[in-house]
Amino acid sequence: MIAAAPACARDIDLLSPATISASADLRMVATSGEQPWSTGQFGKLRYGDEVGPRVGNADLVWRPQFGWAASATVVASYVGGPHGEPGISEAFFTIRPRLAGTTRAVARIGLMWAPSSLEHTGADWHVADTITPSAINSWIGEEVRPLAAEAKLSFDLAGGRIETTAALFTANDTAGTLLALRGWALHDRKTLVGRGQLLPPLSADVSLIQPEYTHPTAYLSQGFARHPGTYLKLGWAPAAPVRFEVFHYENHGNPDDANAEREWGWRTRFDQIAFEARIGDATRLRAQALTGRTRMGFADDSGRRWVDCYFRSAFGLLSHDFKHGGIALRGEAFATRQAGTLVLADDGETGWATTFAAHRTLNSHVSLWVEALHVDSDRAARQRAGQDPHQHQDQLQLVMRGTW
Repeated sequence: MIAAAPACARDIDLLSPATISASADLRMVATSGEQPWSTGQFGKLRYGDEVGPRVGNADLVWRPQFGWAASATVVASYVGGPHGEPGISEAFFTIRPRLAGTTRAVARIGLMWAPSSLEHTGADWHVADTITPSAINSWIGEEVRPLAAEAKLSFDLAGGRIETTAALFTANDTAGTLLALRGWALHDRKTLVGRGQLLPPLSADVSLIQPEYTHPTAYLSQGFARHPGTYLKLGWAPAAPVRFEVFHYENHGNPDDANAEREWGWRTRFDQIAFEARIGDATRLRAQALTGRTRMGFADDSGRRWVDCYFRSAFGLLSHDFKHGGIALRGEAFATRQAGTLVLADDGETGWATTFAAHRTLNSHVSLWVEALHVDSDRAARQRAGQDPHQHQDQLQLVMRGTW
């Protein structure tokens, strides 16, 4: 035990250059169509009817090491826009105990995104093959980033590998607000701790009970973590270049809860299946499909609540890597359906989108990206803002991304 102490001490690294990394991007944007959802409108994209240079995102990652088995991750982020937002996007502690054989275990506790995205990677949770993630994973970045205690165990079985993940979480009571009252969106903005998100024009009835914003990391119930949420994930990689995943999330929010600002608890759950296959050494096919339901407000005699929204989305992404870059093509569809007593069918929607992206690595620190995205959607609620229910948008982005 005494002999092991110096070795353990050598593994402690709190503030060397190896513990700090950073990334940032500048972009040229050309977008047609509606004003963006981030300004309180119905647009589906990050930008709306504008052309010009923009500051995108910047992340500073600190990953101190507290020995061979323990570390932390803290990500300070800046989200560019008309009113740039600095803040914390993730902060969690990780333990990796050593187990016998090929069994691996990892435990995390803190503020983190639910591990359901096939498109994000890295400590800064950046999108790997496109600039803009799918509608599914845009929403995960908006509303599914709880304060969680998570455990993951993986082991070999029958020539393949099994991975199981389970978590208890809190501070995610309002997840579902954006999907029900705004609908799906496609963007690479990440919600920062304590920051609110604007909602589009609400109906007269809903505006009496809900402010024109939501805070995705809010906790509304009496007693901290009194009714914790849960998520479960099972991954299987057989003895072939494929991987399958299933994921279940339920926040156990109380639809009757509300705070002084009239933000409500939302009972939100969803199930997801995902698939990834390697085709040769450089080509990958990925797909995710998600379906769920969110409810808010008091129930009437029949059990119907003010808001009862069913949502679903799916995408397929084909990517190919070259020596100094890659290309990607994605197609997706999304929809919501309303069955509540205050939020009616007008606030449901259907839509689809296609995305093409390409990137080239210029050197070890700089890469150049280009992306073309088209989205088409129908939402009758647009008539509240004097707009046609059917809208389409096109967006072209040229991005220079730096990493250090």
